[in-house]
Amino acid sequence: MDGRFGFLRRTAVAAAVAWLFLGAAAGKERPEPAGAAGEVREYVYKQTPQGELRMSVHFPKDWKAGDRRPTIVFFFGGGWRSGSPEQFRPQAEYLASRGMVAARADYRVWNRHKTLPDKAVADARSAMRWVRQQAAALGIDADRIVAAGGSAGGHLAAATAFLEGFDTEDEDARVSPRPNALVLFNPVVDLRNLGTEERRELGAELRQRISPILFVGKGAPPAVLFYGTEDRFIEQGRAFAKQSVELSNRAELYSAPGMPHGFFNRSPWREATLRQADAFLRSIGYLEGEATMEAPGEKAVLVKE
Repeated sequence: MDGRFGFLRRTAVAAAVAWLFLGAAAGKERPEPAGAAGEVREYVYKQTPQGELRMSVHFPKDWKAGDRRPTIVFFFGGGWRSGSPEQFRPQAEYLASRGMVAARADYRVWNRHKTLPDKAVADARSAMRWVRQQAAALGIDADRIVAAGGSAGGHLAAATAFLEGFDTEDEDARVSPRPNALVLFNPVVDLRNLGTEERRELGAELRQRISPILFVGKGAPPAVLFYGTEDRFIEQGRAFAKQSVELSNRAELYSAPGMPHGFFNRSPWREATLRQADAFLRSIGYLEGEATMEAPGEKAVLVKE
């Protein structure tokens, strides 16, 4: 009897394992998401060993299935250690009101996932690839996708444009994660300058591999960058813009006099940078009409460098 029941138990376990395996394999082909006019919907865009990663997508009020709208994907800042997709909710809400589909992506960080920035780079590439794969369901134009972000998130947005590799094994590498344009809020583009004491866990080899400034080439996506003049990262931003222009790429840098790192998160500079981002997106044909956000006036004047 024990032998028979043991055989049955082993058979049942084997069947359950096979079912789970087949179910997981089938789960890789996740169903297409459904958009909804005027709503914010959340989707799982990636499964990782540390848990699932989600993306919040803002749909314009007049969105409808079959649209081919430009879209923008925001990556939050926080030094690859912390942060939340909530950071760019105001920017996403504004650009959705202007007719874009606007997304805010989560990614792995040290405090929540105990991972280093190379995993964050892989997640950013996955997020961009997922958006492009779901273009029809999200009502977006796969050839008008903007990567955006602030600080470490700006680094990740730039990384999707300039770095190669860092692809997740079960994804379709034939789908490009490369954005068509960049909107970067005081991005870190050269990790070699962080200082050994500041981020000791990041070895020299990793810093070099994930520094976008080292991989800028001809034919890069048009980019706009924002920095405060008191931000220690502004010099690497200037070097990035200079190098880009020398290669006949479009790269515009605007500075905020006397402002520190992260200035764009607060009024009136949030409004100033958003209006300038709006102008940039109009110039490349992604938005139409005048900006609808009220100008901050003389309280916040950006300087084009």
